[in-house]
Amino acid sequence: MTSSATLPRQLRGGRPVWADSPRIKVRHHTRLEPITCDVAIVGAGISGAIAALMLAETGKDVIVLDRRPPVTGSTLASTAMIQFEIDTPLTELADRIGARKAERAYRRSFAGNISLRKLAERHGIHCAWKERDALLLAGNEMGSRGLNAEAAYRAKIGLPSNFLSQAELHERYGFDRTGAVLSTGNAELNPAQYAAGAMRAAQALGARIYSPHDVKDVVTGKDSVALRTGSGMAVIAKKAVFATGYEMLPQIPKQKYDIISTWAIATKPLPPDAFWPTRCLVWEAADPYLYMRPTADNRILVGGEDADISEAAKRDAATPRKAQRLLSKLNKLLPGRDLKIDYAWAGTFADSPTGLPFLSEVDSMPNCFALLGCGGNGITFSAIAGELITAWADGRRDPDADLFV
Repeated sequence: MTSSATLPRQLRGGRPVWADSPRIKVRHHTRLEPITCDVAIVGAGISGAIAALMLAETGKDVIVLDRRPPVTGSTLASTAMIQFEIDTPLTELADRIGARKAERAYRRSFAGNISLRKLAERHGIHCAWKERDALLLAGNEMGSRGLNAEAAYRAKIGLPSNFLSQAELHERYGFDRTGAVLSTGNAELNPAQYAAGAMRAAQALGARIYSPHDVKDVVTGKDSVALRTGSGMAVIAKKAVFATGYEMLPQIPKQKYDIISTWAIATKPLPPDAFWPTRCLVWEAADPYLYMRPTADNRILVGGEDADISEAAKRDAATPRKAQRLLSKLNKLLPGRDLKIDYAWAGTFADSPTGLPFLSEVDSMPNCFALLGCGGNGITFSAIAGELITAWADGRRDPDADLFV
């Protein structure tokens, strides 16, 4: 028996703004008896919650296991900018993986946002969902010419994007950049409330959640998977899903991702007139890039400053300095506001060469499926993963499965 089936990590540091949200507690069982089910999901964050709910909607008997209480891992560290735009621009992704695959990936990401919204609507999940435009500003990675080409390509394949010139951008939004891409079909939400609401909806359909139970060993067979926990109990499932985020299975190929760190701050609440026009999502075509969004209680949430740091101690030690840099950049973008940091936190996340996630069956583990969201579209990728998993559990193959391996 191994020490743990997935590598334990300290996934976040500091205090995320979502930690103080109401309605994020989820009832769960603490005592685990030997049990059987159709699908066992390891991980009770937003990816596991969405997968559990989508599977439960199809009538599957679902068990969820987590070494932590539900919704207390990476989900709390998310900045929850729900965008169809992948970190790698469409024009660049087409060069890397081919035009047809790149176009399919962007269309599927757009559809993923719709799936997230419809899932919340079907089950009455209250998560401060708000439809938002997104504004991609020119930066050191892509200037006005590149953004114009990006907007044109997206529009050509039916995605709602258009280019704003420097004059149009300044007149409409007050930002002083050489250009921007304006897109619709995006949103903001409270990720902890979404995850908790989805988990409760899955429970209402019969799903059962057990915590804290660390899966120590996985034994795969032709028709089943046995998950043995630290208590010595075993869950026998027809299929197993590892929605463990950045505590990934070691069987995921190492060339598929890098583990890095990111930082975020949330300001003290501001008067409504302190925000930019339309309160759209804003991010930069830059490295490192800055991104910002409003919250339902009138804060500005800012993230970025990503760095190749995987050690939690080094990541957290950098938080005060990174927080001040984020505030300084925010003050330059939005001058004349009285901005003060109220929350500051750091998180671990994964980056991939394409910006696309790993959502796939595990070659060396029959009847096992693993999720690893990469880049800034984690929650959108969670919705796509839930759809791929639902097809897989029914013995079908999603037509876009080949994009995420």
